[in-house]
Amino acid sequence: MTAFITVVAGLSRLSGVAAAGLIAAAVLVVCQMVFVRYVLGQSTAWQTEFVTYSLIAATFIGSPYVLLTRGHVNVDLLPIYLGGRARFALALFAAVISFLFCFVITWRAAVLWYEAYSLGWRSGTIWAVPLWIPYAAMPVGIGLLTLQYVADIASLILGREPPFGIHPEENP
Repeated sequence: MTAFITVVAGLSRLSGVAAAGLIAAAVLVVCQMVFVRYVLGQSTAWQTEFVTYSLIAATFIGSPYVLLTRGHVNVDLLPIYLGGRARFALALFAAVISFLFCFVITWRAAVLWYEAYSLGWRSGTIWAVPLWIPYAAMPVGIGLLTLQYVADIASLILGREPPFGIHPEENP
């Protein structure tokens, strides 16, 4: 189980790097778009669509990294004041519910991706991107997020991580 947790953590870190790369690519394309449009006076055809898809993909693909580093917004008032067993139970409940939600979203996103792929869907723009390409970010990103939840649940049960990242000696 330790190997699984380590591999998933590595995949989550890799997804964070991929998300950062997508954001960097979007920034570069915006700079290129501004140069082409306002300096060269030419029109742009694909840049806005690329930036939109890249930023959305970065959001989905970067989500496992955010969970790994506990970078999400968290209201921890209740967990701070709960005792050890209640805090553990709440953390386990929250992680299992989140896992189930992500599992369902992964499944539905995979179905959507497959429909786009098998039916040859394309965007309605001049660039006409095959939509299975940007849609792939949804099942990949949320699928990795689902795996990260499995790893978090395992870490919680095995005692590798304290519930909500709060050590018992940190009680108020």
